[in-house]
Amino acid sequence: MQNDPAFEFGMTRSSLEGLVEQALTDAAAQGADQAETAASLGTGLSVMVRRGEVETLEYQRDRGFTVTVYFGPSKGSASTSDLAPQAIRETVAKACSIARFTAADKLSGLADPELMPAEVPDLALDHPWALSPEEAIRIATECEAAGLDFDPRITNSEGGTLNSHRGLRVYGNSHGFVGGYASSSHGVSCVLVAAAADGSMERDYWYTASRDPSTLESIDEVGQHAAERAVARLGARKLSTRDAPVLFPAELARGLIGHFVSAIGGTSQYRRASFLLDAVGEQIFPPGLRIDERPHLPAAMASVPFDAEGVATRDRVLVEDGKLESYVLSSYSARRLGLKSTGNAGGIHNLIVGPGQGSLEDLMAEMGSGFLVSELIGQGVNTVTGDYSRGAAGFWVENGEIQFPVSEITIAGNLRSMLAGIARIGDDIDARGAVRTGSILIENMKIAGE
Repeated sequence: MQNDPAFEFGMTRSSLEGLVEQALTDAAAQGADQAETAASLGTGLSVMVRRGEVETLEYQRDRGFTVTVYFGPSKGSASTSDLAPQAIRETVAKACSIARFTAADKLSGLADPELMPAEVPDLALDHPWALSPEEAIRIATECEAAGLDFDPRITNSEGGTLNSHRGLRVYGNSHGFVGGYASSSHGVSCVLVAAAADGSMERDYWYTASRDPSTLESIDEVGQHAAERAVARLGARKLSTRDAPVLFPAELARGLIGHFVSAIGGTSQYRRASFLLDAVGEQIFPPGLRIDERPHLPAAMASVPFDAEGVATRDRVLVEDGKLESYVLSSYSARRLGLKSTGNAGGIHNLIVGPGQGSLEDLMAEMGSGFLVSELIGQGVNTVTGDYSRGAAGFWVENGEIQFPVSEITIAGNLRSMLAGIARIGDDIDARGAVRTGSILIENMKIAGE
């Protein structure tokens, strides 16, 4: 995007910025005290292949334009998918009309002007993948075939899938800030079914995801790993009810941190609906644990130069030595709490959990005997009370070694004690999402079985 080439629909970033600026001018002319606009363009290609046959092939071209205006404490929003100048003018007029009828909220409005970025850094987020439909089908087919051919116990498939997306976003507001950036995301996945001699079946999956297609795992590795995981689950048993350590591999451990993030979000805090209410300064995790937010990591999946309100993102510490240092706030939730936005309108940006040490196998050795999770089922997490109860499948471990697969159990506890009871974090970091953590070993949880 440095040379501002035509992106999609014949538009460049500069032309999209021009539409944003014109909408802001129109809003001011109609009497709005403040205004913000967000424009987006996107293209995508997705294909799903099952048993070597194409089941779905989709190409998307999306565009959107949203206008939000403030007449004093009253807010109005309107959106359109038509980027013609006349359609945008009509959208601005509709937003202004809506604002005149909405209830006043004295805390509404744009983010504070001093929080806007002086410049928009290039974070290397845009890596187009020039895929033809035929090439996408070939990749998905070969990924599935690598899994189907890996082990004779793989008897069926729920498909090999490829997704590729590229988007351009421009945001502007009446503080004088207008900025934009392009980004991409790509992924390949496979879901396979294994069958045992007694007719029992298990399924599992694997996937790779990245902004840059050159850094994706090889398609053979994705298919073969999905096959390994499915076969490993054959012969699953139930467990008797017990208390035991529980080990979450990196791809599931980030969900634990996600529940923590929900509890320290501004909305949960000002609504007084969090098990970590007013918890800044409290010991949440074991001493030594640290969580940093690093929104400017080059090419990372959750990197952004500014948030959904135009607030400049920056490195910061959420947890230091196990103690909560800050909440996750948009401008509105910050005002409700008497605080400043943390640049998190729209979500978190590359949380790094650590320090991590050791592989999944190392953590299994430290655990000795306990439960290694491979799948979580259901949504039994209450971030108001902290109660945690989810169906699970995985493996029983003794003397640091997997003994047999397990299914049809429930693991339960309270998030407050679970987070405080983290015994160790691995360095096998999963970088495919917004939370970067290694495997997490919890000292003790309730396992409900037979």
